[in-house]
Amino acid sequence: MVPLSILDLAPIVEGSDVSTALRNSLDLARHAEEWGYNRFWLAEHHNAAGIASAATAVLIGEVAAVTKTIRVGAGGIMLPNHSPLVIAEQFGTLEALHPGRIDLGLGRAPGTDQLTMLALRRDGHPGSDTFPQDVLELQAFLGDAQPGQRVRAVPGQGSHIPLWILGSSLFGAQLAAALGLPYAFASHFAPEALLPALEVYRERFQPSEQLQQPYAMVACNVVCAETDEEARRLFTSPQQSFTNILRGRRGQLPPPIDDIESWWTPVEKAQTMQRLSRSFVGSPPSVRAGLEAFVEETQADELIVAAAIHDHASRLRSYELLSSLA
Repeated sequence: MVPLSILDLAPIVEGSDVSTALRNSLDLARHAEEWGYNRFWLAEHHNAAGIASAATAVLIGEVAAVTKTIRVGAGGIMLPNHSPLVIAEQFGTLEALHPGRIDLGLGRAPGTDQLTMLALRRDGHPGSDTFPQDVLELQAFLGDAQPGQRVRAVPGQGSHIPLWILGSSLFGAQLAAALGLPYAFASHFAPEALLPALEVYRERFQPSEQLQQPYAMVACNVVCAETDEEARRLFTSPQQSFTNILRGRRGQLPPPIDDIESWWTPVEKAQTMQRLSRSFVGSPPSVRAGLEAFVEETQADELIVAAAIHDHASRLRSYELLSSLA
């Protein structure tokens, strides 16, 4: 098995609250380090009732503080929401406090709705149109200072924090290839362009100071339990969550249900399961077989796993069982 990492959104589940969600993420990170996971990444989302990782850099700092060796980072920072200088200072601070452990994944989507996007930016920023230029500006702030440079990121300058490009389309693949950066594909919720994007990334990759060979990390959903039946039941939580998005009812992560077939319509099932098609659900042998085939199909260098499980103990157990397969 290739290296395994964790993508966490600090899920706020029905019947709980933000404080519990954040404490659970810290607890998961401590366990992930013990179980040998390679990275623990947190994602930026805003105005999302079921996601507590909006202040992503703050939470990364907390995760890094309660762990010692696992790499911690953003999967990702939605760069159009921010000034590159501010992100350079934030992550430069994190790198200074936790040297050699910080990753910075960058996305060009807002991670929210249009109204919230306007509230985040406020200054009429053109948004994703300038994403490539923003990445280069951020890279310069994190690189060595240049003669005559008047604006510097302190902390940040000279830190050379590893940058990643995140994506779910050919655009991110092309940019990552052109800049010689590692690439992470969000197939855990947007699987359509996975294989074409990986092909473009590898074919067009240009070596850089950061990376000499292409490196692709692929995201997927994994729900692992002692039995296939129990795993399928736990998986009804993300199934409901994605279906509720289709219904225009975004909210907290619902508890699992016994009969998902009577809950959704055939059309909703088809649409939701298309979004969740890169999911591996079952007992350890079932999950192993699925992941081995997935790695063979994608030639992924690393997998990053999301697990939207309502019960925290069950989420921990799923990741523990998964780690035993590596």
